Amino acid sequence: MKCLMVTVFVLCAWLSQGQSIVGTWQLTDEKTCFDSNMKLSETEKELLPQMGSSGASGVARTIQFDKKGMGMEGIFTAGKKKGSDMSSFKYKVIGRDLQLVDARSGIMTQGLVIDSLTQSILVFHDSKKDCEKKTFSRIK
Repeated sequence: MKCLMVTVFVLCAWLSQGQSIVGTWQLTDEKTCFDSNMKLSETEKELLPQMGSSGASGVARTIQFDKKGMGMEGIFTAGKKKGSDMSSFKYKVIGRDLQLVDARSGIMTQGLVIDSLTQSILVFHDSKKDCEKKTFSRIK
């Protein structure tokens, strides 16, 4: 009986760690190398909350991963059902590595490293640039 309880506990712990990347994600934050390396003065830190958003309003950048290893990325504008600048790709997740592959040629177009993956948040960076991070929130 004790062995069965330990087995169930280990299985539950193993399943809870494995979050799925499958779904639709919206970009919520993007840090460039310039942003990451820039040090703010005390005055700038105080004024930052008072400054308005410089991002485009009514525009959402999304990325979608399906169960079959296919994905779509694009930009959606408020009030429009179809996205613009849509591109499709294949993907592979191997451990913490997320490889984006061209859907037609099969050539890897980008190597990414998954920093964090939970039920609601996905954070990754380019494998060549540790200082650039993209944060996405699950919308579907």
